[in-house]
Amino acid sequence: MTAPDLLFDGPDEAPLTVALAHGAGAPMDSPFMAAMAEGLAGRGFRVARFEFPYMAATRRDGRKRPPDRMPALLDAWRAVIAALDPAESLAIGGKSLGGRMASLIADEAGVAALLCLGYPFHPPGRPEAPRIDHLRAIATPTLILQGTRDPFGRREEVAAYPLGPAVRVHWLEDGDHGFVPRKASGRTAQQNWDEAVAVSAAFLRP
Repeated sequence: MTAPDLLFDGPDEAPLTVALAHGAGAPMDSPFMAAMAEGLAGRGFRVARFEFPYMAATRRDGRKRPPDRMPALLDAWRAVIAALDPAESLAIGGKSLGGRMASLIADEAGVAALLCLGYPFHPPGRPEAPRIDHLRAIATPTLILQGTRDPFGRREEVAAYPLGPAVRVHWLEDGDHGFVPRKASGRTAQQNWDEAVAVSAAFLRP
């Protein structure tokens, strides 16, 4: 598979490149993705964003499509990893779907780290169907950033999951699936995004 087009931020000579994929419904240049990519780039990382085939097709013709099937999503990730080789100087991850797909191949690819921005632990309203089997034994150092109100996995639900020792979860106060808090919380989306960038940078720093 030909590697998807890559959108770069940050210094070319950075010791670590962070590849980020988008979530199911928004492209690689959504406000959330831009905030994370530009924030990490500002802290000295080289960040590469890309789009899965279905989202790239939507960008070309404006027609919305459902996500590709899992084999195509994983193949896109493998092509990106190959294009950004060496894997030991690469962290992978992304928003929701993008981070989940990265988590499925992180060990296989031998990357340095995994960064999941709002992990879809289960479909909304279906906590009895967790997507965590591979996270029990994952060896890649993993950081999951999660809003405390995320319908794909709230704090009390995730606390009961048997996640492996390589997995760390950081909670963003009152955040939804995009880390956006309610006005009544006294916090702003930008504050939660800035916190997510700071925590991610500390995790990724060699």
